[in-house]
Amino acid sequence: MNAPDSPFAAARFGSGHAVRRIEDPALVQGQGRFTDDVQPAGQLFIRFVRSPHAHGRITAIDTATARAMPGVVAVYTGADLVAAGVKPLAPAGGFKRPDGQPMSPPPKHALAVDVVRFVGEAVAAVVAESREAARAAADAVGVDIEPLPAVADAVAALAEGAPQVWEGAPGNVLAEMQHGDAAATAAAFAGAAHRISLPIGNQRLAPSPLEPRSVLAQMEDGRLNVRLSSQMPTGVRGGLVHCLGALADAPASRTNENVRVLVGDVGGGFGMKTALYPEDVATAYAALALGRPVKWQAERVEEFLTAVHGRDLLSRAEMALDADGKVLALRIRSWANVGALPTGAGVAIQLLVGPWVTTSIYDIRTIHLQLSAVLTHTAATGAYRGAGRPEAIYTLERLFDAAARELQLDPAEIRRRNMIRPAQLPYSNPMGQTYDSGHFEQLLDQGLALADWAGFEARRAESAARGRLRGRGIATFLEWTGGNALEENAQVRITGDGFIEITSATMPMGQGIATSYAQLAVDVFGVPIERIRILQGDTDRANGFGSAGSRSLFTGGAAAFVAAQQAVEAGKPLAAEALEAGVGDIEYAAGRYTVAGTDLGIGLFELAQRQPGAVLRAEGGAKASAPSWPNGCHICEVEVDPATGHTAVVAYASVNDIGRIVSPVIVRGQIEGGAVQGIGQALCEQVVYDAQGQLLSASFMDYALPKVDGFLGFKTAFDERMPCLTNRLGAKGVGELGTIGATPAVVNAVVDALARAGHGRGAEALQMPLTAETVWRGLQGRSVPLALPAG
Repeated sequence: MNAPDSPFAAARFGSGHAVRRIEDPALVQGQGRFTDDVQPAGQLFIRFVRSPHAHGRITAIDTATARAMPGVVAVYTGADLVAAGVKPLAPAGGFKRPDGQPMSPPPKHALAVDVVRFVGEAVAAVVAESREAARAAADAVGVDIEPLPAVADAVAALAEGAPQVWEGAPGNVLAEMQHGDAAATAAAFAGAAHRISLPIGNQRLAPSPLEPRSVLAQMEDGRLNVRLSSQMPTGVRGGLVHCLGALADAPASRTNENVRVLVGDVGGGFGMKTALYPEDVATAYAALALGRPVKWQAERVEEFLTAVHGRDLLSRAEMALDADGKVLALRIRSWANVGALPTGAGVAIQLLVGPWVTTSIYDIRTIHLQLSAVLTHTAATGAYRGAGRPEAIYTLERLFDAAARELQLDPAEIRRRNMIRPAQLPYSNPMGQTYDSGHFEQLLDQGLALADWAGFEARRAESAARGRLRGRGIATFLEWTGGNALEENAQVRITGDGFIEITSATMPMGQGIATSYAQLAVDVFGVPIERIRILQGDTDRANGFGSAGSRSLFTGGAAAFVAAQQAVEAGKPLAAEALEAGVGDIEYAAGRYTVAGTDLGIGLFELAQRQPGAVLRAEGGAKASAPSWPNGCHICEVEVDPATGHTAVVAYASVNDIGRIVSPVIVRGQIEGGAVQGIGQALCEQVVYDAQGQLLSASFMDYALPKVDGFLGFKTAFDERMPCLTNRLGAKGVGELGTIGATPAVVNAVVDALARAGHGRGAEALQMPLTAETVWRGLQGRSVPLALPAG
């Protein structure tokens, strides 16, 4: 038996080894510390009164009855907050309208002022001694809203004479971008042997993390402290200072130093928790104004109504090919429904981020993309796992499968003919993005072998014998990761009582990032993983971009690794002094400094004990030179019941290149968990509004998440032979890769099943989600055509 601190025990927990997540013991024992678990003395509760109309003019708000109710401490309206000096949230910017003028989004107030623009927008807030009192008083607030005409989808919003969401977006087009060469693309199409055209919809989705949003604001030592469930605490702090910094009677909100943001455990984010929300601002204002702790815990219906949604993109996609199946050009016209009060991310995701991967792993040189961000009377869209890349990859992979059927080529073969070759790397795509490493054809070959591509016909015959239609789908693809925030710092604190603390501004949200950081620390320090503590979620200790865009290990992990190395180096002169030796003679290994060639040494923690405060400190940072480009080959097989249209995922195989792997168990969970979310988009998930902007899918009774009986186990493999060349670790992002690959693989499999059964026309017309009814209609040749805007 090895001692707990022996080198052998430590080596078992370094990078590349499968270890149990260090986050899990507290969580599974009910000892996690989420925002709603914190209950300060004197805590008040805030409840929001929300608009029942998608569009309307606020004519009166009667708060007198609510103010007089038992337990009520305060009632606020949008006018109250404006009078107090609360500014609207920082507006989205950076893009232009079709007329070339800078885009001008509607102001997003903490509480609506004068006009409401979507169902659920907060128009008043009640603060009371208990949740029950706040709820009762909110029901007593009288709100008169004069209904105005509304539009709930991009097609309606762009129709002639449509109601205008905001005067700063004529014709409801907030912003527009074009990429590529329109003339060269048109010439390629004119001379092409084959032209493929598909209407393609990426439906609106609700991110649905396990933990809804939660905020607790209070004054402590003259400062505003805000504890909330967030992926980006530094950004939240900056947003709060922007909104509240002008309050004349609340100096504690004026600067970053006067505001502290804390994040404990986070029950999932998926991009939904990256931004500041109006409810965060109102809750913080109430704490400032009242001088008491104020908490808001969202109910699930509020998340459906007001948290950012994902996707919602309509496209007319076209591909030109020569007689041999080589793609000559790609042309895509897209319209993104960004909601009524758009987020900056929601616009950038569709107009810029998605287009970066439009040509994926394929050598396609000629493109023309025209993309519009459209305002509607719905909740805003924003980041959701994959953020633009799923939409772009889905569109391209649907085109490749359609082209394969047109040219009567194997779907794998047409992809192979168009792949970027290793000799072409580094490769600059038509969007100016440079891929540094990868071997895409090699991953295709591994994926085909893992999925037993050649044995499909036998499995199809076996399914047919049971009265089922079997289809297979493939997606070979890459994605962009790093969020273009390529630099992070980390701090190390080694304590005399035997622990190493590493502090980072990246955030845990269930993805297990603390375990990966701890394993990297074990690599450097050579101590057991139990000696490592990872601290995150406190703007008084660390600030940075946060966690989004699969960047945490790519940047934050590299910073933690460098900081750990700096700590070891910082200890060498101290060890030399303690051991009366020259610094150049000091060596470090397995938690101990020694004098080279002797058995004279001192332990790391003993050395820390000798320092002032019994602590040895260091810090370090890392900067990637460019984003990373993880890629994969995902292959799915489905069975369709022709009598009902019900679809089951019966096999799913993937080979993934994510560069160097630090935590094998975690990356497998990320790939497979992400794939489940991609399967959800393909088969069942959809946010639905009616024509008047009323949300019809405001609960899990109406919004279907994927269930475990909808798919069988995964075959998941990794190839580490192509490390990322742009960061210290050689790691590529992993958190969103499975989501991006699964959706096209599953949809292509269903389309394939119907096409093989002689339902080609109904198959090509299929649009997500592929519910039983949708697939059944496809089998009957009665698919509902996707409506696209004119132009």
